[in-house]
Amino acid sequence: MTQPVKNIAVVAPRFPEGPTVGGAETLLQQFALRLAAAGYTVTFYTTCACDHVTWRNELPPGACMTGGVRVLRFPVDEDRDLDAFLRAQQRISLGREVTPDDEQAWMRNNVNSRALIDALARDADGLDRVLAGPYLFSLVVRAAAVCPGKTLLVPCLHDEPFAYLSAIAELFRHVRGCLFNAAPERALAERLFGPLPGVRAVVGLGMDPFDSDPGATARRLGLAAPYVLYAGRREPLKGTPLLLDYLAAFRARTARDLHLVLTGAGPVEPPASLRGAVHDLGFVSEREKHDAMAGALAFCHPSVNESFGIVLLEAWLAGTAALVHAGSAVLVHQCRRSNGGLWFRTYPEFEEELLLLWDEPETHRALAAAGRQFVREEYAWPVVEARLIEALAR
Repeated sequence: MTQPVKNIAVVAPRFPEGPTVGGAETLLQQFALRLAAAGYTVTFYTTCACDHVTWRNELPPGACMTGGVRVLRFPVDEDRDLDAFLRAQQRISLGREVTPDDEQAWMRNNVNSRALIDALARDADGLDRVLAGPYLFSLVVRAAAVCPGKTLLVPCLHDEPFAYLSAIAELFRHVRGCLFNAAPERALAERLFGPLPGVRAVVGLGMDPFDSDPGATARRLGLAAPYVLYAGRREPLKGTPLLLDYLAAFRARTARDLHLVLTGAGPVEPPASLRGAVHDLGFVSEREKHDAMAGALAFCHPSVNESFGIVLLEAWLAGTAALVHAGSAVLVHQCRRSNGGLWFRTYPEFEEELLLLWDEPETHRALAAAGRQFVREEYAWPVVEARLIEALAR
């Protein structure tokens, strides 16, 4: 007779403390909190790091309780060879030939915590399931190897050079199963790694409804012109340089006073032609982010590397239509399913779609309403929790 699942470990490089982590770690945190509230015994194994660039041990090691979850923090190994890691990472990220030695150097000097792995191994017999992610960290690969028959990987997989490493293929092929954020992510995993064993569930992240003020951001900035919004990290893989280029072209070609508002972290270097048209709010509260979404002409997500797109769903809940990059199978999939957004592959498509949203407010309202309804039906927490609990019990 199958034993009931009661004790769950969650492993991630960081446990969110404020607006300092990415969507993958937020997803795992929310799984932990929701499972604890549902009566499971949940322990979250994580590191003492806050910064995703330096990985310095900034928080004290030890245990604390957060929302019914026992959070255990362990120091990041400080003896890694950062130069060797960066050399290997550059070869991999540029798509060059990667030798077994390169791959081992990347894994060995990636983010690791021997103390965390040792603790997980000591506790393994008392655990029923281990949720571990995202896939890109050696810490997660090693945690999954502690008890692979109990481990459900939450990979947040992208089609990127790191996904083609042999160690990553071994990871996917030897765990109990995977919890994916969207069907295209699962399809990508099956294309890269072949038929996957065990659980292959699409779960996603639950979204709570919220209130927002569509006029708040414009009042804060003293802005009378329409704006598009980007929320998240600013870096080439997220498409922010492309968005700046396209905005400059749009303003020059159409002579329309369209602005860009950004929230999140990372450098922003707009060209001189955009001086006064780009407003960087940096880190903001959830309410401020939602207000900015609610007032936007469009929420623009130019990234091609997404496994879910949490901010896309938030924008729909805020009542805004989406404009996403056609190179992201997941974002296009969400827009198709919801009928809540448009997608562009080239600048002419970007311009045409923005003008449509600007000149036809009824179209904007229809897209936004469809997106909001989609999130309420597919990603309400009771729906997502049911999918998660079903996957745990398989």
